[in-house]
Amino acid sequence: MTHILEADGIQLSFYERKILSGIYLKCETGKITGLLGRNGQGKSCLLKIMFGSLPAEKSIRFDRISIVTPFKHPELVRYLPQHHFIPGSLSIKRVFKDFDLDFTKFYHAFPDMKARETSLIGSLSGGERRLIEVYTIAKSTTRFILLDEPFTQLSPLQIEKLKILLHEEKENKGLLVTDHMYQHILDISDSLYVLSNGRTHLTKNISDIEQYGYLKTRS
Repeated sequence: MTHILEADGIQLSFYERKILSGIYLKCETGKITGLLGRNGQGKSCLLKIMFGSLPAEKSIRFDRISIVTPFKHPELVRYLPQHHFIPGSLSIKRVFKDFDLDFTKFYHAFPDMKARETSLIGSLSGGERRLIEVYTIAKSTTRFILLDEPFTQLSPLQIEKLKILLHEEKENKGLLVTDHMYQHILDISDSLYVLSNGRTHLTKNISDIEQYGYLKTRS
């Protein structure tokens, strides 16, 4: 059965500046939905609103049922923010236990991390810490995941392995992904929105992306 997450009627302003207006976005299980937009267009704000951590006028629906505070329902949605969210005082072993994940499967995919199981999160490099955060959210038991800049600080090899992982995970859940490394978003997305001038635009090809001002028009 396909499940659907919809964001609709979102309005967000900071002081007199309107950030988001007339938003509509749909994410389905079995698919990766990409979100592109220039800096300052409100991509992170949109994901926070969909998660329920940023107050705004909105309608967030799971299978047509409105949920006011999605963050209270981890069985429905989990969110990866831009900033580090796992406390540095926790060990990797404790984090994997809390998320009910098998560390062995993790280090088989990322062998360089095999000896780090007992390391504290705060002792990791920025890239290692990000890898742990993306992996635990991507593999968690939930229906939808919202990923904000998952490829940041990762090495090219880690990114390629992560893209494979996300493709595997879409068999079990729906994914909404945004990242400034747009080529990776283009590579993995089954459907793609561009956020421009406060509105989302469902695109069909590169020409649409150029039209909405995300990429420069080719000569």
